[in-house]
Amino acid sequence: MGLTASEAVRLFFHRMAVDQAFPLELKVPNARTRRAMAESEEMMRRGTARFASADEVFAELEEARGQ
Repeated sequence: MGLTASEAVRLFFHRMAVDQAFPLELKVPNARTRRAMAESEEMMRRGTARFASADEVFAELEEARGQ
């Protein structure tokens, strides 16, 4: 973004003062997201893929969209 660390901290505190609130939305991944993240990390570690083809990917996406 082109900000120095000092400028970023200053902007952060300025937003806190103006808005009277924490300027960032902190989120903790839910259980489903954590499982997906773990699955992704394991696939990258092993060098494997969950799908054998792009058609399989799109079929699952279509199925999930219909739910």
